[in-house]
Amino acid sequence: MFSSAEVVSSSAVPALAGAGAHLLPSEELSRLIGVTGDDWSRFGRNWDELLLDTFMADGGTYRYRRYGQYDLDPASGELTMLPHGPYRQESTVNPLNGGTDRYYEPLTDSFTADPLLRNLLICLGLIFSEVGGIQRWNVKLHPYRITAGDRPGQPTPEGRHRDGVTFITSLLINRSNVTGGESSVHTDAGEHLLTCTLATPGDLLLGDDRRTLHSVTPVLPVSPGLPAHRDVLVIAYTAA
Repeated sequence: MFSSAEVVSSSAVPALAGAGAHLLPSEELSRLIGVTGDDWSRFGRNWDELLLDTFMADGGTYRYRRYGQYDLDPASGELTMLPHGPYRQESTVNPLNGGTDRYYEPLTDSFTADPLLRNLLICLGLIFSEVGGIQRWNVKLHPYRITAGDRPGQPTPEGRHRDGVTFITSLLINRSNVTGGESSVHTDAGEHLLTCTLATPGDLLLGDDRRTLHSVTPVLPVSPGLPAHRDVLVIAYTAA
């Protein structure tokens, strides 16, 4: 388990309260949630169980995913998985894939039972509650695998965007035989806040989705002809 006092005094709190974006390196996140490299490797094996996203309006076959959501009270540690249902964004938020109910397979039992996940979700909830003064959260989880081959894989095919939530995070799980995947965060007015490449399992990019826009550059294989992918867990926190 982790120290709540240490979590809320982390570097992420003033950065999110100020500029609205922050990179939390794997070393710091791992310390906060009490995990090791072996824990990241074990958790990462769940990405081999993702299924093709068949709702890509660009016709792309490069994205694999599942979906699930929770109700979270970070102060008490109460984390409740919600009934599975469709995922929806309106087209005003996501002009590429929005405006329709998208049905994805649920998170697997091994994914939801991993102790790393519980610690991570509560830790992030404590950070966001400290920043925003919100005590209860709806938490939507999107594990993604973006593959690259003859054509680039597109982590954000909709371009620079927001997700229509309160806080948004992107957690690197693994990179295999890929280059690219550079993340950027900007203000609504276009001011550049942060650019980074999530490189180590556990590197985490956090953003205040109400005040910022984010994007990720395409990924390409380093060695053409060999399997290539970028695995991330996108977690969206919305005031409940």
